[in-house]
Amino acid sequence: MSAGRDAVVVGSGPNGLAAAVTLARAGLSVLVLEAAESPGGGLRSAELTFPGHVHDVCAAVHPWAEASPFLRTVPLAAHGVELVHPPAPLAHPFDDGTAAVLERSLAETAASLGADAAAYRRLLGPFVRSADALLEGALAPPFPPRRPLALARLGLAGLRPAARLASRFEGEKARGLFAGLAAHSQLSLHAPLSAAFGIVLAATAHAHGWPLVRGGSQRLADGLVSYLRSLGGEVLTRRPVESAADLPPAGTVLLDLGPRAVVRVAGSRLPDRYRRRLLRHRYGPGAFKIDWALAGPVPWRAPECARAATVHLGATLAEIAASEDAVARGDHPDRPFVLLVQPSLFDDARAPAGRQSLWAYCHVPNGSTVDMTAAVESQIERFAPGFRDLVAARSILGPADLERYNPNYVGGDINGGLQDLRGLLARPALRLVPYATPAAGLYLCSASTPPGGGAHGMCGHLAARAALRSLG
Repeated sequence: MSAGRDAVVVGSGPNGLAAAVTLARAGLSVLVLEAAESPGGGLRSAELTFPGHVHDVCAAVHPWAEASPFLRTVPLAAHGVELVHPPAPLAHPFDDGTAAVLERSLAETAASLGADAAAYRRLLGPFVRSADALLEGALAPPFPPRRPLALARLGLAGLRPAARLASRFEGEKARGLFAGLAAHSQLSLHAPLSAAFGIVLAATAHAHGWPLVRGGSQRLADGLVSYLRSLGGEVLTRRPVESAADLPPAGTVLLDLGPRAVVRVAGSRLPDRYRRRLLRHRYGPGAFKIDWALAGPVPWRAPECARAATVHLGATLAEIAASEDAVARGDHPDRPFVLLVQPSLFDDARAPAGRQSLWAYCHVPNGSTVDMTAAVESQIERFAPGFRDLVAARSILGPADLERYNPNYVGGDINGGLQDLRGLLARPALRLVPYATPAAGLYLCSASTPPGGGAHGMCGHLAARAALRSLG
């Protein structure tokens, strides 16, 4: 292992790599240490079922690939990353065989919602027109606010519970479509702030799309590693860091680790009060994820579903809200809200000819041990009769499996912590600079820091900028 670096980053997920790139672009010599056999964290891909079936182990669709203020500055195409845009970002089927479709065009989406067309345009239009300012503000720490005018507009609507905001629509199609978007928050749709997630994701879809990465999400991680190396940075895999003794000499250390792991690694360098705050970090619901190898495409009753890579299964606002309310109470819904991705419809590198690779998950209470396979597959069968007949193999990852795969996913929480109002303001502890620890030269850059979960790299980028400011 090379010694004497200006900075060491522990963890090579999107945030760790973003931190390393930001430091290297400023002229620092950077070393990234990764415990796993390959870099990427939540961006890894693998043949989880059969050879030739490429499955994304965690993140599959990348709304932030063209929208993140950090990723927009990375020459991804020059480093082998090809984005694939399906004809529509999202489809949301209903029991009558129809579907609401979130198109790239705001006008086309609104026109498809009938009597709710004007209400949809009024709600989303201002956010779509100022999408880049909105994202610069939303994907940043709350203090001091960036792009305050855009954030003020978001706050007026987004601080409300999603169920209340959705009630401005008259029809079930618009209500259900917005409920599915807001449910990405992993909050109850009756909780404050849940509406903001629906607004930001819809605006991002209209302004930038929800692309896939050709060949799998691993290619995005590989592209970031390639770019980092072109800047002089180094990435070493199979290098676990269990304590400060495992770190080479460096003036600055950034940890793409969850709060518990930070306490383990930093040890006595942290004051007792700060350690206690990290250990009290609150985690949100877990994920129960399934990947399938299919003998053919999903036989959707609503043909519009074949135009979108992402499909939300839960139909009405009432059903989706009931599902997320149950999880928030610590229960398991009989009809879970299912987030499904069918990448091989649009990327032939994901499956052998004539076959398909399918990805889906639902929310469950943190640390759940309940097998949700039958419930998830029943939801798919409900909107695609005959689906089960196409299943050739499946891979199942419950919350414990996800945590073993990535220890940052405590209890299966892929967002690195509960993203409610308190989580927005004090993530993982209330500090003026949330990335800086009381220990000189030690910074946090995982999804447990602002702005939270998602493959946008902003936690790492902003942590690196904080470190650079302290270096003058």
